[in-house]
Amino acid sequence: MNLLLDTHVLLWWLANDHRLTDEHRALVADSSHAVYVSSVSIAEISIKASLGKLDAPEHVREAVLASGLSLLPFDAVHAEELRELPWIHKDPFDRMLIAQSRVEKLVLLSVDKRISRYDVTVR
Repeated sequence: MNLLLDTHVLLWWLANDHRLTDEHRALVADSSHAVYVSSVSIAEISIKASLGKLDAPEHVREAVLASGLSLLPFDAVHAEELRELPWIHKDPFDRMLIAQSRVEKLVLLSVDKRISRYDVTVR
């Protein structure tokens, strides 16, 4: 299974946070799965940390790579997919993750219930 982590799932994974569900923890830890972190999540964390809205590792990219996760760049194909998404979710970061999940056929790990209303596989 190929997985894409929502930003909160990434942060919980990196911090070994109790809010990370047992299912998500098992899926990310399973070495048979390819686990991706979007450059969108790195941008979201960087922006929110710079505004003081989020306490996060200073070098998120390095923390992601040290955790054995793979980076997924956001490119023009992903950007064009945004046009196809209904306006169920207004958060631009989540919309970009949804677009990437659709284009790349990835299972999106998230606890955000609004995401499941899109044509995307969410766990």
